Amino acid sequence: MLDAEVRELMQAFVLSDYQVQEVYSRFCLEVARGLKRSTHPQANVKCFPTYVQDLPTGDEMGKFLALDLGGTNFRVLLVSLKGHHDATVVSQIYAVPKDLMLGAGVELFDHIADCLARFVEKHDMKTAYLPLGFTFSFPCVQLGLKEGILVRWTKGFDCSGAVGEDVGRMLHEAIQRRGDADIAVVAILNDTTGTLMSCAHRNPDCRVGVIVGTGCNACYVEDVENVDLLNADFKRTKRQVIVNAEWGAFGDGGQLDFVRTEYDREVDEKSINRSEQLFEKMTAGMYLGNLVRLVLLRALERKLIFKLTSRRPEFATVLQKNPDVFETRYISEIEADTFPEFASTRKIVKQLFGLEKASVEDCHTLKYICECVAKRAATLVAIGVSGLVNRTSNRRVVVGMDGSVYRYHPKFDSYMRQILQKLVKADKEWDIMLSEDGSGRGAALVAAVASKSK
Repeated sequence: MLDAEVRELMQAFVLSDYQVQEVYSRFCLEVARGLKRSTHPQANVKCFPTYVQDLPTGDEMGKFLALDLGGTNFRVLLVSLKGHHDATVVSQIYAVPKDLMLGAGVELFDHIADCLARFVEKHDMKTAYLPLGFTFSFPCVQLGLKEGILVRWTKGFDCSGAVGEDVGRMLHEAIQRRGDADIAVVAILNDTTGTLMSCAHRNPDCRVGVIVGTGCNACYVEDVENVDLLNADFKRTKRQVIVNAEWGAFGDGGQLDFVRTEYDREVDEKSINRSEQLFEKMTAGMYLGNLVRLVLLRALERKLIFKLTSRRPEFATVLQKNPDVFETRYISEIEADTFPEFASTRKIVKQLFGLEKASVEDCHTLKYICECVAKRAATLVAIGVSGLVNRTSNRRVVVGMDGSVYRYHPKFDSYMRQILQKLVKADKEWDIMLSEDGSGRGAALVAAVASKSK
């Protein structure tokens, strides 16, 4: 039912076996460059050591706070660990107002400390000593378990006075300024590390953590002798360390130019961080809807969709006016839709363009466009995952996954598995598991493990 011209339009998003292999080789090379001290400054995949060296055993006990900041809102969690792989979690979501995302860093942390204090009071824990694990999902160089220097903001944040600063210290100082809660920042971690820890709490074979949500990143367990940036003191007693790949920047040195499309280039040119995070811009929820929007514009121009209406120029104006008009969640909803009703697709088309009952052909075309953009994202994520799985020294490896794109897209998991099947070494057994409440519970687990090993 699909037009040959529609297939031709989307061809640039369909990666050939050769391209998949080539991206895989280039990715593995970048990881190796990131780990090596001599090539680290030039590497795009930075592979920062996290200083998290112990995975949970499942026997951890006690009450811990977790703070999860990685997008337009943040979560505060009180996690009660009960041993036997068991935990209960109470949490609350707080908004980060737009002006704080672009204001002074100190004000952002004051806002967070204010919300923390209110949360602790609400749960009658004001007098208790609470170790806190801080999930901070922006590129950081860790100097220790609770020292993280912000490299740059991503995901729409641009607070002044924070880049180059220790965000663990900034949070600690904001809590001290209030002085009304006994909260100790004992660990700072990335959301991928939280996901890995959370999954390892339930499955001891978990060695890779991946987030495909607003942003896209991964971490994995590496042997300490391969991590040049890890201080020698941390190599004496422990054999492994979690490495934060920061793979969103893969391609910033041109490695992905041979698979990037004109649409990718336009998304990048209009972004606030041009020429940065190019892999993330092909895989993450913050950008996928925009990619579909740009393809839809081209399809309208070429009369490949909504052929039977004279309102095409009007539809094009809707898409041109607002870069965020085609939300990434629409991709999941459209791909989950069923022929011939296409109820969700028709509802979305009506919402966007005011068009009553889009034709079956239009629904098919839109679904194919969404499928190609999402499948390419899943393919690229799976290429990276395969590279990390193949690096781990364990024969059996579970990959912990989280993030709205992975969680809600009906086929993302199966698209990924098809690629992992091809790229993971034959002698490895692998599986993917969905993290439950990943980066929050994971932060508390890092705090618990840190408190235990003191």
